[in-house]
Amino acid sequence: MSYTWEELHKTPVKRLREIAEELGEHEELHGYLTMHKEDLVPALCHVLGIEDHAHREIVGVNKSAIKARIRVLKARRDEALAAGDPVQLKRIRRKIHRLKRKLHKATV
Repeated sequence: MSYTWEELHKTPVKRLREIAEELGEHEELHGYLTMHKEDLVPALCHVLGIEDHAHREIVGVNKSAIKARIRVLKARRDEALAAGDPVQLKRIRRKIHRLKRKLHKATV
């Protein structure tokens, strides 16, 4: 039976230990009966060949365009910093911050 990270993460520890028992002897699963969930889920993911993290997606915005804009702004920020212009520096930093927040809010 194939599992996903989300399924394993939501599964109770008792069931995770049963899955580990079904998989047999693996080095990562040695001592599975005493493992806590935060240790058992990554071990099971490694044995099953599953990526052991949740995937997040950006919805409603163009991620690559925003990241490109942030890179341009970071270059301008470095120029303003070298020039010693605090007003321009603050404006650019605020723009970068707003764009990053836009990405964070679009993450599902």
